[in-house]
Amino acid sequence: MTSLRQERLSRDAPEWRNTTIAIEAFKKAQLHPDKVAIFLEDEPDATYGSIAEEALKLIAALHTLGLQQGDVISFQLPNWREGAVIDIAAAALGLVVNPIVPIYRDAELRFILSDAASKLIFIPDQHRSIDYVDMISRLRPELPNLETVVTVRAEAEYPGAIRYEQLTDCEPAAQAGLPSVDPNSVKCRLYTSGTTGFPKAVLHSHNTLIRILDNTSDHSGTKSSDVMIMPSPITHITGYSSGLNLPFIRDGRSALMERWNADKCIDFIHRVGGTMTVGATPFLQELLDAAERRGDSLPSMRVFSCGGAAVPPALVLRAYEVLANCRTVRVYGSTEAPIITLGWLNDAQLAATTDGHAYGYEVRIVDENGDEVADGTDGEITARGSGMFLGYADPDQNTEAHTSDGFFHTGDIGRRTAEGAILITDRKKDIIIRGGENISAKEIEDCLHLHPDIKEAAVVSMPHERLGEGVCVFLILHPESARLAQEDIAAFTEAQGLARQKIPERVELVEDLPRTPSGKVRKDRLRKQLSDPSSGS
Repeated sequence: MTSLRQERLSRDAPEWRNTTIAIEAFKKAQLHPDKVAIFLEDEPDATYGSIAEEALKLIAALHTLGLQQGDVISFQLPNWREGAVIDIAAAALGLVVNPIVPIYRDAELRFILSDAASKLIFIPDQHRSIDYVDMISRLRPELPNLETVVTVRAEAEYPGAIRYEQLTDCEPAAQAGLPSVDPNSVKCRLYTSGTTGFPKAVLHSHNTLIRILDNTSDHSGTKSSDVMIMPSPITHITGYSSGLNLPFIRDGRSALMERWNADKCIDFIHRVGGTMTVGATPFLQELLDAAERRGDSLPSMRVFSCGGAAVPPALVLRAYEVLANCRTVRVYGSTEAPIITLGWLNDAQLAATTDGHAYGYEVRIVDENGDEVADGTDGEITARGSGMFLGYADPDQNTEAHTSDGFFHTGDIGRRTAEGAILITDRKKDIIIRGGENISAKEIEDCLHLHPDIKEAAVVSMPHERLGEGVCVFLILHPESARLAQEDIAAFTEAQGLARQKIPERVELVEDLPRTPSGKVRKDRLRKQLSDPSSGS
């Protein structure tokens, strides 16, 4: 992998800007201190100057805590402006930031914080139904590297934790004294569900993350008047890039939604002059429903990039009818290779019926032997580009994930059309994409196999009207076991510490499962049975 990385540095260097988000954020603060960088729903909007000032205070505090370049700091926060401050401060000190999605519970958090050897974590005290302080308190004895817990927006003080507001109540660091940070060093460590059950640590540099934004912004022609509406979590690659990084890297600004609500989104769009967004299918579906109900064509919106889950062509065509000036397109990518394809802005039919065309990436579609297939033929999609990740933190995972010349195996099946469009047709990876969030089927299966009554579990995606895919499990029980209902499975998986989004919503009890001659479960047949019950198992 070392030689591949050297080849990559040489190949992609001309497309990288060799800067950091901290450098760019401080430039923006100097040029436009009073200009809004991030619009917020229920609190004062954040200006470039205020974010930079707060970041410099956090930098001073983190330096006092003894953090060194390369150390990992985590945050598990809603879409709050503090996420941008943390990200900029980490970039300025050469720290690796590790965003963790707020829905994760004990099981996921235990693994991620341990695997990353995180030294500090920012959390709310409580948010929605989760008590984060209680969760961290349970896990902390198992996390010897976790030296500091910082509560954000907490009204009370908690033993063993520092309040963010106290931490940043200090003199700001001097910009002149900041260390030199290599733009090719690791900036961000994101975890994505893998087919092995354990999340994989995806490493991005300052350069790769900036290139992602350069690709998407160049494609859509981002201007200083643009405002990116961002309902996706800032702890997911979409929200992290387009919600936290974009205002400091490109001309546009962002607008963070703490919780998705279509009617509130419409009000927010009108208030801030929203022009763009990137989101999963449910966001588009519900935005259109609300806009039609209100008779509102959202004239300020000009681009809606939809991906992360299956996007029905009819939904895209409907968006062209409902939204007056908005070009709705399908896009495709992953945490490892964000936004591989971007949709046609000048062709509604291609925008609706394909997943776009490669932009900023080379794409090869290959057969099982790694040979390219003809246009119109299905194969695995592999991609290579300057916005692609540096690799996984675990070096053993990189060889299997890449070709010898650096193309990334996406695990998705698709074809290239005569127009040069990419169309996703299937998935090799055993992943469920629920509302744009990747869920490992094996992780849920491993949990269910701990149940004394379950002999075998096969977890697959099922059609879900709102979220695209839901979680279904086919169970073979031990002969002497009593029947298990969905509520029994839900209670068991939640007790094991899995996020609620991973709890099976449907349980099918079967005597056997369809298998290959070698004994492997034919999950394609199970998925087909769920989408077409007449097909049988």
